[in-house]
Amino acid sequence: MACYAKLKEDLKCLENLFTQNHDVFQINSATVDDLTCTFIPSPDNKIVIHANITDPQSNPIWFCEKENMLVEVAISEIQDNAVCGNIKAQAGNLVKKLCELHNLLVPPGVESLLLPSIKRDEEGSDIADSSDEDELMEFLSEESDEEEVSVDEVNPVSGNSSDSSLVNKEYNGIASKNVQELEKLKQMQRQDYLKGQPTGSVQATDRLMKELRDIYKSESYKNGIYDVELVNDCLYDWNVKLFKVDPDSQLANDLVSYKEKEGKDFIYLNISYKSNFPFVPPFVRVIAPIIQGGYVLTGGAICMELLTTQGWSSAYNLESLILQVSATLVKGKARIAFNSSPRGQYSLSRAQQSHRHLVQIHEKKGWYTPPQEDG
Repeated sequence: MACYAKLKEDLKCLENLFTQNHDVFQINSATVDDLTCTFIPSPDNKIVIHANITDPQSNPIWFCEKENMLVEVAISEIQDNAVCGNIKAQAGNLVKKLCELHNLLVPPGVESLLLPSIKRDEEGSDIADSSDEDELMEFLSEESDEEEVSVDEVNPVSGNSSDSSLVNKEYNGIASKNVQELEKLKQMQRQDYLKGQPTGSVQATDRLMKELRDIYKSESYKNGIYDVELVNDCLYDWNVKLFKVDPDSQLANDLVSYKEKEGKDFIYLNISYKSNFPFVPPFVRVIAPIIQGGYVLTGGAICMELLTTQGWSSAYNLESLILQVSATLVKGKARIAFNSSPRGQYSLSRAQQSHRHLVQIHEKKGWYTPPQEDG
């Protein structure tokens, strides 16, 4: 596929520029599934950064091996402004931002990564690369078939161009059914406040609304990698259907069998939030099917440092969290236990109990970081 060929070409370019002898930024390993690199702000400080690539046409999930506020700020910024599928430009922006935050000179060659598919004609005008133009035309063709929201559908205010532009920007790229869901949530929140019975906190509600909007706009969501449902229209309680995992994994094969046997082709997750979100992590558990391995604990809780107060950062976005859970299941060689019954095995209370036990253990002993060759 052309998208994989382009991804491999971009990764090779990064490896050639950021060799393992580079003074500031080094590519340790690069595959179509994962990019591992090291940022070196000083000789005695080496920061390992990973990018999980779930789809060559979607943005990778960047994360730091150890919590580092400056790196998290840089990652958050490139994720907010990233061009889908362009890992070369994202890596370039990451290096540039990290150097700015650490008061370092940006290494030579980084600027050339930022706009890799734009050429100049003799008069200095921008000309898109032909392959990118083909992809753009294909994208626009697909977009014409997508039921997108119009300003008139969501903006009840007439005659106010500034209000119209703000609403259009807020919902740009979101299908009308999802806009209706967001507007419904807003109306419910207003009613709850008028009754003096608001759910959660203003800060958590605002953040969750933003996260939901971002998910509805994301390529991973639109491409059917996962789906999000609010339990009883509650913004603080999500059910997530994870439809696609690494196609080369045993779990992907199990999902095919799961559909044949049970008529379901997804892993069912629940994500719940407290009123002090995003400063504390959400609680994530598997609802169904029963999973063996994959760092899934008794009751359906998931063993991930990211899901504890030690590993969580308020800068993390929820789509990255969902896709990281997917990657963790595959990394832990998760399999569907077809002969097990979910009755009495997976429940909220049992998941919470096993998660509390997990946290207590790791607070005393710390978290084990496997050797790089183990992934």
